[in-house]
Amino acid sequence: MSWLSRRRVIAATAAGGLAAGTRVAAQDGGGNADRSHSNPGPRDPGLAALNPSAFTPPPTDHGDVPAFKYPFSVAHTRVQDGGWARQVTEKDFPIAKSIAGVNMRLTSGGIRELHWHLPAEWSIMLAGKARITAVDQQGRHFAADVGVGDLWFFPSGIPHSIQGLPPDGCEFLLAFDDGAFSEFDTFLISEWMAHTPKEVLAKNFAAPESAFAQIPKQQLYIFQADPPPPLADDLAQSHQPLVPEPFNFAMMAQPPIQTKGGTVRIADSRNFKASKTIAAALVEVEPHGLRELHWHPNADEWQYYISGTARMTVFSSGGRARTQDFAPGDVGYIKRADGHYIENTGTDTLRFLELFRSDRYEDVSLAQWMANTPKELVQAHLHLAEDLIDHLPQDKPLVLPS
Repeated sequence: MSWLSRRRVIAATAAGGLAAGTRVAAQDGGGNADRSHSNPGPRDPGLAALNPSAFTPPPTDHGDVPAFKYPFSVAHTRVQDGGWARQVTEKDFPIAKSIAGVNMRLTSGGIRELHWHLPAEWSIMLAGKARITAVDQQGRHFAADVGVGDLWFFPSGIPHSIQGLPPDGCEFLLAFDDGAFSEFDTFLISEWMAHTPKEVLAKNFAAPESAFAQIPKQQLYIFQADPPPPLADDLAQSHQPLVPEPFNFAMMAQPPIQTKGGTVRIADSRNFKASKTIAAALVEVEPHGLRELHWHPNADEWQYYISGTARMTVFSSGGRARTQDFAPGDVGYIKRADGHYIENTGTDTLRFLELFRSDRYEDVSLAQWMANTPKELVQAHLHLAEDLIDHLPQDKPLVLPS
């Protein structure tokens, strides 16, 4: 029985129980190989169906590559009046040392309160619309409305806010350039005011102490409020100049790199000037297509899967390799220079993000490397036919069709 056939057996077992899996194995002729892949003990059929490569890996897998997948669906969700948040950090996902991620939802009018933090914050809007604001170290101000596919980036220490807009607020992904950072350990304006003596507040703001009697005694974090006024009204409140490099970027407005198997959109410091420490690519792979065999020489890769299903094998030094399956809401992580591919295993377009703690996006293509290396060297190593080597692409394929 082939690897793919054994995967179908496991899928049948997960969906219909052990008896169904036994019937399929019997139809395929049974044998020791089939019995080796049976699972008569306790199991979680739903989880098994989502992770066929875990129980029936391809025979090319080898060694002890650390797990490089963590689902947001198992992360703890903090729910408040006005929205919710959940995070994946190095604490939950030990391999992910360079970037921590947060998935957040704000209702219409819901506010992620005025705050700042040490790591820089990168974000992409997944659904709905939001108003974002910030003020830089020179007092220059910023406010913008962002929609689906738009990005923002707030450098380290820059105070900012996010508010959901009508009709239904928003949902977005945040990424921070420190894998150990917790979204719940930020500097909040409500907490600073609550933990400052009122006589100090009175001196600082030239107002009587009674003016601060209603300050919340604990953090707000996410809270419900009325939707904001028109953007022009918010911008008109300050006489200070605008920030010279906008903190937002319309990623979907730029023409994608079109390939035979999908598209790639890259946003880094070369086109999104404010984004100095996180580079990103939004990749779309058509059904059964392939994000080619490649690696990244400059940074670890943090992935977020938006839609579709995928399979990825990571190849590490020492001949180690491991395959895992991905679905919407999953986070993937690949160490710098580890080879990998991402295959669309479904019938819908696969969409996922590649994020890097770097000012620019870089990758190395296996096919391009081979095509631009003297072919006698390639033949001596791999014993490939000369015509196959002659047809290797000298430009990066990026995304390949089925």
